Amino acid sequence: MAAQYVADRRDIDFVLFDQFDAESLTHHPIYADFNRKTFEMVINEARKFALKELLPTYGLGDRQGVQFDRGTVTPPECFRRPFELFREGEWLALSEEPEVGGQGLPFLVSNAAGEYLIGTNFAFSSYAMLGHGAGKMIERYGTEHQKDLFMKKLYSGEWTGTMLLTEPDAGSDVGALTTSATPNDDGTWSIYGTKAFITSGDHDLTDNIIHPVLARIEGAPAGTKGISIFLVPKIWVNEDGSLGEPNDIVCTGIEEKMGLHGSATCSMSLGSKGTCRGLLLGEANKGMRIMFTMMNEARLGVGIQAFSHASAAYLLALEYARTRKQGRAVEEALDPTAPSVPIIDHPDVRRMLLEMKCCVDGMRSFAYYIALLMDHHRMGASPDDQEMADDLVGLLTPVLKAYNGIKGYDVCTKAIQVYGGAGYLRDYTVEQISRDCKIASIYEGTDGIQAMDLLARKLGMKKGQVFMELLARMNRTVEEAAELDATRPLTEGASKLVSRLGDCAMAMGKSLLEGNLRTAFAHSVPFLEIMGDAVMAWMLLWRAVAAARTLKSGAKKKDIPFYNGQIKGAEFFFSNLLPVTMGKMEALTALGDAAVTMEDKGFGG
Repeated sequence: MAAQYVADRRDIDFVLFDQFDAESLTHHPIYADFNRKTFEMVINEARKFALKELLPTYGLGDRQGVQFDRGTVTPPECFRRPFELFREGEWLALSEEPEVGGQGLPFLVSNAAGEYLIGTNFAFSSYAMLGHGAGKMIERYGTEHQKDLFMKKLYSGEWTGTMLLTEPDAGSDVGALTTSATPNDDGTWSIYGTKAFITSGDHDLTDNIIHPVLARIEGAPAGTKGISIFLVPKIWVNEDGSLGEPNDIVCTGIEEKMGLHGSATCSMSLGSKGTCRGLLLGEANKGMRIMFTMMNEARLGVGIQAFSHASAAYLLALEYARTRKQGRAVEEALDPTAPSVPIIDHPDVRRMLLEMKCCVDGMRSFAYYIALLMDHHRMGASPDDQEMADDLVGLLTPVLKAYNGIKGYDVCTKAIQVYGGAGYLRDYTVEQISRDCKIASIYEGTDGIQAMDLLARKLGMKKGQVFMELLARMNRTVEEAAELDATRPLTEGASKLVSRLGDCAMAMGKSLLEGNLRTAFAHSVPFLEIMGDAVMAWMLLWRAVAAARTLKSGAKKKDIPFYNGQIKGAEFFFSNLLPVTMGKMEALTALGDAAVTMEDKGFGG
C-alpha cells in the first residue's frame, strides 16, 4: 500500500476546517492553548508515523500472523518496534486531560489523527486501543487507588487492556454468562469462568494486560441486572504498584480468522487453578452500565476502522484505474486501431469510483461529526447543550458502527471489482483490506444488535426529542443549501428525505406500541440503513454547501476541481443513490411480516 493510499489528507483538512470549523474550538478556554497549526502538526506527525512505521507492517503482519504455543501468544515480530514507538509517541490518549496523562486535544482532531493510526494497520492498533477504553472506565468508576494502580499505565500504553464479555455458550446474550465471582477476606474477588473471542487477550508486547471481566456474584439477580465488572490483571499488581505473581488467567487458544491475521483473538480461562483474583470496579451489579463506557468507545472505533479501510481501498482503486490501460474509449469501441485508455475512462468504472467516493466522504464526515459532538459536550455553554450533545452521540453511535461497517465493506468489494481479476489476488492489497474490514459488521455487536439498540433504546430517548433535534439539524443544512445556486437544486430531495425519515420512525414506533415487536424488529436493520443513508445525504449536502461557499468567495485555481468534486458527489448521491433509499422507505413503512410469519420449515433445508 503506497504512502498516499491510506487517507486523503486534502479531504481531512476540508472536513476539519471547511465543514466543521475546527479552528473555532480554540476560542473556548479548554482548547485555548491550541491553534490550527497545532492541529495540523499533530495530524502530520500521526501521518508520518503511520506511513513510516505502521504501513510497512500491514501485509507483513498478515503473512506472519499470530503464533500460539502451549499457552504463549506471540504477535507478528514486525509489530514490536512500532509498538514501542507508538507508546513513546503518546498516541493513545490524545484527547484525554493532561493531568491523567493525555494531550488535551479536541476529539475532532484526535479522530483525524486516529484515521491514520487505525487505517494503516488495524490489527496492530487493536493491541493498544482497548487499553484506552479500560483506562476510561477506571477513570470514571474506579477508586482513587485503582486509578493510581492502572489508569495512567493504560493511557500511556505501558500496559494494555481488553474486554472480557463474550462466553462460548452465551455469545452476544451477555446476560446468560456463567463466569462467577466470590469475595475474599482481603477485599479481592476469586473469578472463575471462560471467555471467547477476546481481542488482544494475550501477547507479550507489554509487561501486563488489564482485563475488565464481566461476572456474576453469587446470589445476584439473573440476566444483565446481576452482572458486575472486575479488573483482572494478567500479572497481579501489588499495593505499591509493582508487579507480583502471574494471575490465574491464561489463553487456551487463538482463532483462525478470515482477516486481521496479525490480531490475537483469544479464548481465555479464568481460575482453572482456583487462584484467579480481581478487583470490583464500581458498584456490584452495575457491570453492564460501566462496561458500556468502553463498549460505546469501541463501537465508535469500529466505525472509524470501517471507513478507514474503505478510504484506503478507494484510493488504491482510484490510482489503479488511473494507471491501468485496458480497452478503448466507448466512442471508439469499434475502431481496432484506437489506443487503449486508462480504465477510469470507462463510464461504469467512473460510476463505481464516484459511488465509493460518496460513501468514503460521507462516512468520514459522519465519524468526525460525532467527535465534534463530543467536543460540544465537553465545552457545553449550558447543561442543556451538554446533555443534548451527549444524547446525539448516543443516538448516532449504533448507526455509525453498523452503517459504516456495511458501507465500508461494500466499498472494499467495489475496489476489488475495479481491479477485476487482479483484485482477487493477494498480490494486491485490496484483497487483504476487504478481509480485514468484514469484521466491522460483526464484533462489538452485529448489525442486528445495533439496530435493536437504535429502535428499542435510542429512538425514543427523551420522548423522541433527541431524534427530532437530529431532524432539525438536517433541515437547517437544507435551508443553508437553498441560499446557494450550486446546491439549491438538491434541497427538494433533501427536504423530502428528512420528512420521510420522520415518517419511518413514526411507523416503527407505532408498530412497537401496538405490540408488533417481531415485525418491527424484522425491519430494524433496514431502518438503521435508511437512517444511515439520510445522515450520509446530510453530510454530503453539508460538504457541498461548504464547497459552494468557498467557490463563491473565491477559491484558489488549483483547489477548484476539489470543491467542484464535493458538489458533484452530492449531486450523484441525490440523483443515483437517494431514490433507492426512498424506495426502501416505502418498503419499510408497509411493514410486511413475511419474515416472521413464515413457518420455520418454509425456509427449506
